[in-house]
Amino acid sequence: MPNLYTEFKKLIPDAPLLVGDVITVVDGGVLVRLPGGAEIRARGEAAMGDRVFVRDGAVEGKAPTLPVVEIRV
Repeated sequence: MPNLYTEFKKLIPDAPLLVGDVITVVDGGVLVRLPGGAEIRARGEAAMGDRVFVRDGAVEGKAPTLPVVEIRV
């Protein structure tokens, strides 16, 4: 019989992986501007102007500097 908790966790989606530009460095983290214009605070280290991956409020690493294309559905 499967563990009920693990089966329930499979139903909850993972946090999305976001990409954005670091606009300022604050205590213990950074302020990141997303392509849509929203700004989020994330834990972790990055330099001002870096493009970073952010998931669940934490910087996961540097992202490549590529042009952003936004497609509306």
